[in-house]
Amino acid sequence: MPETPEPSIFTRIVRREIPATIVAETDRVIAFTDIAPKAPVHLLVVPKTEQYANVVELAAGDPGLLAEVVEVANQLAAEHSDGDFRLIFNTGAGAGQTVFHVHAHVLSGDLQEGSLATF
Repeated sequence: MPETPEPSIFTRIVRREIPATIVAETDRVIAFTDIAPKAPVHLLVVPKTEQYANVVELAAGDPGLLAEVVEVANQLAAEHSDGDFRLIFNTGAGAGQTVFHVHAHVLSGDLQEGSLATF
């Protein structure tokens, strides 16, 4: 019998197995603060499904869910900052993706040049 992979940290947050500071939630998306922020406002918007590892898979498989991720990011930027924000999807280990459960980083505030070099 093949091994079942461990659920991602984001799946465990969705299941409420790991605590997080949740700032928004819909039927299909959850958003919470990043535990290692790279900006004054650094939130993660995560689809509740584990089906997609990255944004390319999400765009191909469920463009409506991708649109919902972007809409939630926009709402969060309006609520938590001045509405201006940076939206980042890391796709692949070489691009800095460490959790292979698609997620968007919403960053806002004083984003100084080079501050995301280790992002």
